[in-house]
Amino acid sequence: MDLRGARERWVRTGGVELCVAEAGDPSRPTIVLVHGYPDSKEVWSEVADRLSEEWHVVLYDVRGHGRSTAPRPLRGGFTLEKLTDDFLAVVDAVSPDRPVHVVGHDWGSVQSWEFATVERTKGRIASFTSMSGPSLDHFGHWIKGRISHPSPRRVGQLLGQGAKSWYVYALHTPVLPELAWRGALGRQWPRILQRMEKVPADGYPTDSLPQDAAHGAWLYRDNVRARLRRPRPDAYAHVPVQLVTPTGDAFLSPSLYDELDAWVPRLVRRTLPAKHWVPRTRPDQLASWIGAFALDVEGGGQDASAVPETRHTAASGPHASRFAGQLVLVTGAASGIGRATALSFAEAGARVVAVDRDATGVARTVETARLIGAPSASAEVVDVGDEQAMEELAEKVAAEHGVVDVLVNNAGVGLSGSFLDTTTEDWQKVLDVNLWGVIHGCRIFGRQMADRGQGGHIVNVASAAAYQPSRALPAYSTSKAAVLMLSECLRAELADRSIGVSAICPGFVNTGITGTAHFAGVDEVEEQRLRKRAARLYSLRNYPAGKVAHAILDAVVHNRAVVPVTPEARGARLLQRISPRLLRGVARLKPPL
Repeated sequence: MDLRGARERWVRTGGVELCVAEAGDPSRPTIVLVHGYPDSKEVWSEVADRLSEEWHVVLYDVRGHGRSTAPRPLRGGFTLEKLTDDFLAVVDAVSPDRPVHVVGHDWGSVQSWEFATVERTKGRIASFTSMSGPSLDHFGHWIKGRISHPSPRRVGQLLGQGAKSWYVYALHTPVLPELAWRGALGRQWPRILQRMEKVPADGYPTDSLPQDAAHGAWLYRDNVRARLRRPRPDAYAHVPVQLVTPTGDAFLSPSLYDELDAWVPRLVRRTLPAKHWVPRTRPDQLASWIGAFALDVEGGGQDASAVPETRHTAASGPHASRFAGQLVLVTGAASGIGRATALSFAEAGARVVAVDRDATGVARTVETARLIGAPSASAEVVDVGDEQAMEELAEKVAAEHGVVDVLVNNAGVGLSGSFLDTTTEDWQKVLDVNLWGVIHGCRIFGRQMADRGQGGHIVNVASAAAYQPSRALPAYSTSKAAVLMLSECLRAELADRSIGVSAICPGFVNTGITGTAHFAGVDEVEEQRLRKRAARLYSLRNYPAGKVAHAILDAVVHNRAVVPVTPEARGARLLQRISPRLLRGVARLKPPL
């Protein structure tokens, strides 16, 4: 598995020869990618391919891994001091006159924390992006703090991380890890990664895995116990740091980084819904964040919320670490819940594509999105019920922005009136938007997410009417009930592809849907009266669309299945489960219009 257009060289240092690969224009700023255990530099190939279009990218096999030679003897040959010597030798060879941006994963991150905190590397590093590998010094202080000042929460964190670190204890046993890796474990490891981590079966890991893993055991034996017992008191980062935390990491607890701000004066936090091997499973997002962070540092900034497309105002809000740089498409974004959702994602630093039939309204949404932090925002005037138009939209978005990370199918229309008064044309109109619009969005954009193979999330805005029957809303409730069940089915189907699906059931929310709702079986004068009356009742309830938007972002972060939002929506959901008969009785009441 070769990096496209890579050039190889060998660097001698400390009795070993390191295999170094370079891609991209050497005259541009350099990004150095450092691999972890039991990997080789090829773990970064997908990320490096993406970064090399704009950066000079360097990868090297850590001593004893891949095509680099191993120290003799192995014991004492993998200390952090010697790994730092190797790093400086590589940097001097590939970027002698300019500091480099360092990116580390797993043990690549552990050793890169050493690079970013020791005195002798000052001036050689411009920034550091860390993922799935803490500083052993910080880890040691974290342990000591929880032992010296215990509390139920702190003891729980200590025990939890202790359980996750089972493999560290195993690697300290003599001989057995080497035998396992050179035997059955080494043969089965690719299948384990595919099954447990969803790593694509694309030729990774390389054939050197058994030897890499056997040699790499000394990374743990030479460093872990010594540093955890006597952590450095001066392990402060002298460069800006971007921390990427995979929320599904089986080996590291997010609480390890609770006190990281004390050690890192300039820290940007990111979270990613993925497991440990993110360089293989999420290369698009990592390349975007790495490039954005390096770009911001190159420009002299201290925050790196920008994405490569545009330098912009720093992202803010509680979800900024999760959505910065991600591509979010929201339908029905000209007003109401759709507009509030688009703006909430924009405030969190997402790139936003706002879709609606209302050209003027959706343009206003995009203008505001840019003002409050979206690195890019574009408006698309599309009828979601038109399958061909949705196909063309998906092609355009993919060509101009890439594959959507989060899809919010929000567009909807209101229809009230008895079943016997509802015409076939009425049914067609409400199903075209409320149901077929969701189907088109899920099928077309969901297929792109699945084909990309890097996960994503689909949000379908249903309604409390999906499970709360009403004599006044037969067509509307039917369309939303279908959306709810579609969401549940899709969630089951797409889970294996790391694509989450959430159904949002808002309840009575103060939006403009009542002003455009159709009332079946009445003339125009009466319809206008009913619209005004409904709008007044909703305004008296005055539940803001912004709270629904917050629930949508929260549903994506926590991968929630069904989210009733308002108190009445939650109450109806509860009644559906414990007393459906009572809920059917409520359905017989006439609405106060």
